[in-house]
Amino acid sequence: MRGEALYVDDLVIEGLLYGRLLHSDRARARIRSIRLPKLPPEVTVVDWRDAPARNQIHIVQDDMPIFAKDEVAYVGDVILMLVGPDEQELQNLLSRIQIDYQELTPVLDPQLSQQVFFDYHYGHGQVEQAFAEADHIFSETFHTGLQEQAYLEPNGLIAIPGNRKMTVRGSMQCPYYVKTALVRALGEAADQVQVVQEVTGGGFGGKEDYPSVLACQLAVAALKTGRPVKCILNRREDMATTTKRHPSRCHYKVAVKAGQVTAMDIDVLMDSGAYTTLSPVVLQRGIIGAPGVYRIPNLRVHGQARKTNTVPNGAFRGFGAPQTFFAVEMMMSHIAAALNQEPLAFKARQLVSQGDETSTGGRYHFYVSLPDLIKRAEELSHYREKRQAYARQTAQRYRRGIGIALIYHGCGFTGNSERDFIKAVVKLKKRTDDRVEVLASNADIGQGIKTTFAKIVADQLALPLEQIIVNNPDTDKVPDSGPTVASRSLMTVGQLLAQAAARLKQVWEPGKEQVIEEHYQHPEYMIPFDMDRFAGDAYPTYSWAVSVVELELDRLTGTADILGAWGIFDVGVPIDYNIVQGQMQGGFLQGLGYACMEHLTYSPAGVPQQTSFTDYIIPTAADVPNLVTDLVNNPFSHGPYGAKGAGEMPMVGVAPAYLEALEQAMNCGRLEHVPFTAEDVLDRLSDADGHLHPDFDTWTWQSKSEAESQPADPRQRKG
Repeated sequence: MRGEALYVDDLVIEGLLYGRLLHSDRARARIRSIRLPKLPPEVTVVDWRDAPARNQIHIVQDDMPIFAKDEVAYVGDVILMLVGPDEQELQNLLSRIQIDYQELTPVLDPQLSQQVFFDYHYGHGQVEQAFAEADHIFSETFHTGLQEQAYLEPNGLIAIPGNRKMTVRGSMQCPYYVKTALVRALGEAADQVQVVQEVTGGGFGGKEDYPSVLACQLAVAALKTGRPVKCILNRREDMATTTKRHPSRCHYKVAVKAGQVTAMDIDVLMDSGAYTTLSPVVLQRGIIGAPGVYRIPNLRVHGQARKTNTVPNGAFRGFGAPQTFFAVEMMMSHIAAALNQEPLAFKARQLVSQGDETSTGGRYHFYVSLPDLIKRAEELSHYREKRQAYARQTAQRYRRGIGIALIYHGCGFTGNSERDFIKAVVKLKKRTDDRVEVLASNADIGQGIKTTFAKIVADQLALPLEQIIVNNPDTDKVPDSGPTVASRSLMTVGQLLAQAAARLKQVWEPGKEQVIEEHYQHPEYMIPFDMDRFAGDAYPTYSWAVSVVELELDRLTGTADILGAWGIFDVGVPIDYNIVQGQMQGGFLQGLGYACMEHLTYSPAGVPQQTSFTDYIIPTAADVPNLVTDLVNNPFSHGPYGAKGAGEMPMVGVAPAYLEALEQAMNCGRLEHVPFTAEDVLDRLSDADGHLHPDFDTWTWQSKSEAESQPADPRQRKG
C-alpha cells in the first residue's frame, strides 16, 4: 500500500466552489414561499428554475425532481443549493432560510398508501386445486425493515464545466448511469458529458442510484456559476437523505400434502419511499426469489411497490432477495416445526435440482450444489447434532440455539436485460510498450474488480500482472460495459475480457498499438424471458449458499452472543480466493446487522430517527468472533475460468438463520420480523404470560378451513 489513492474530497481543482443543499424538513408539504437572508455577492442560489433542459432525474423512471418546485415528498427532498467559496458560510446561510409550507398529512405506511408504483403478477400450476387437496394449510406474514448501506465514504461529487463539456467526477458505482442522467437533465449530446469514477470508499448499492441525483444538482450549479462545484455530504446528511434497503411485508399461504409443499400463494409489498428510484428491479428480483430454493409445483406470486413520504429506497446488497428469502426460509422452518419435523430435513426434501423448472418456468440448467453445501455446513458446524441437543434444554437464564438457511443468487441482470438494454462492450488496448490496458466501465468499490480483471487478462496473455493497466473508468475513454451491480462484473464483463484477451493473443504484434473490442452475446441455452408474464429464464445461472448461526441467549438482558457462524458458498470458481473470502465475511456481517441490530425508524412526522453511527449500530468483527466461510467449486461454463456471481450472496441467508437460532433459544413461538433486537426479545418473552418456554406444539396455526376462508393478501381481510 503506497497511499496513492485520491478520493473525491482530496482533489484540488482551480476555482473550486462548494455546494450545500437545503433539504426539506417536512415529509409532505406544498411550498408557499421561500425567504432568503441577505446573501453576499459571492454566493449563488441554484434551484429548479436553473435546470437547462428538464427538472427531472433519470434513474429507471423520471419522477424525481432535481430541485423540488412546488411540493416536497420526504424529509430530505432537496429544494435548492447555495454555492460559494466558504462551506461554513454556506451552512450558516442555509440555517437562516425560511420556508413557508402548507403541510399535508404524510403517508408513512405502505399498506395505507393509495399510490402503487409497480404491480406484478406471475405463477403456474393449479393453485386453488392444490389448496383444496392439501392436508395442511399454513398462513403467515413477515416484515423486514430499512437498512443503511453504511459505506465509510459519504456520497460526494464535483461538477466541472468546460468548453462545450460538463465533467462530473466522484464516488460512484455506475459511471454510465450518471452520464445518462446528466445527458437527459442538461439536454446535451452524449459527447458533451464526461463522467469519471474516483477511488470510492464503499458502495454496497448505495452509490448505484444516488450519484445520479447529486450529479444533476451539481451540474446545474456548475452551469450557472461557470465554475467547478463540489459537494460532499456529511455523515448525518448522507444517512438521513440517501436511499436505503426497501422495507417489506410478505404474506405466505402454503399448502402441504403428504409432507411435501404443493402450493404457495405469496403477496409481497415493498415500501418504495417518495420516488420510484430502483424499486421496479428490486421488486422483480424479490418476487422471482419468493419461493426460495424449493420445488413448488403450484405457485402464485403478487408483488407491489408503493409510495410513502419517506426517503426513497434503492439498491443494497442482495437487491430484493434479503426480504423474500427471509420470509420463505422462516415460513419453511415454521411449517417444519408445526409438523414436528427438523427444519433442515423438511427443507431438504423440497429442494430444486438440475433440470427442474424455476419459479418463472425457466430451467436450472446447471448442477444445483445445495446438497454439497449442506454436507459441508454440517461437517463444519455440526448443525443437526446441536439442533437436537438444544431442543432438550431446560428453562434457564442462558439458552442456546442454532439455525440454518438455504438461498440462491440469480447471477446478473434479470431476464433479457443484458441482451436488450445493457449490451456490454469491453476493449483491450495494447500500447507500444506491450502493456495492456483494460477498458471497461465497471468500478472498483472495494470488491477487488481491478485485481480480478487484471488477473484474467494477464493469465490469458501469459503476461506478468504488472503489465496490465486497470484505471478508474472515465466515460470518455471506456465503452459502456454496464453497471457495477448484481454481481455481474466478474461473471459477465470478466468473461468478455477473457474472450478479448484470447483474441488479442492470436493477433499480438510486439511494439505495435492494438485495440480489441468484445461485445456481449446472450447464452443460446437461455429460455427467452417475458417480463410481462415473468416467464422464462430469469437468470443465466445461479450461485448457491448455506448459512448457519449458533448463538447463546441471555434471557435476562435479551442479548445474544454468536458462538459460531458458518457460510458455505458456491461462486463457481473463485478468481481470487482472498478477495472472495473477504466478500463473504463482510457480507455475512452485514446480514447479521440486518438480522438483529440495524434499526431505522421514522417519527410520526416522517423524520428519520437514526442518522449517525452513535444511534445506528452496525456489527464489527468483534460481534462474530468465530466466523468460518468456505467455498465449494462448481464451475460455470459461461463465466471466466468457471466464475459466477459472489458479492450478493453472503448477507441474504444470515437473517433467517439467526432468527431460527433465536427461536430455538427463546422457545416461545414464531418470530416474524427483522431486525429482531434485544428489546424485541425481552418484549416477546414478557408477552408469553409467564410461560417462557412453551413447546412448538402449543403454537397456534390456522386450521385448513380458516386459511381457505381468508384471501392471501391480509389487506383484503375483514376484521
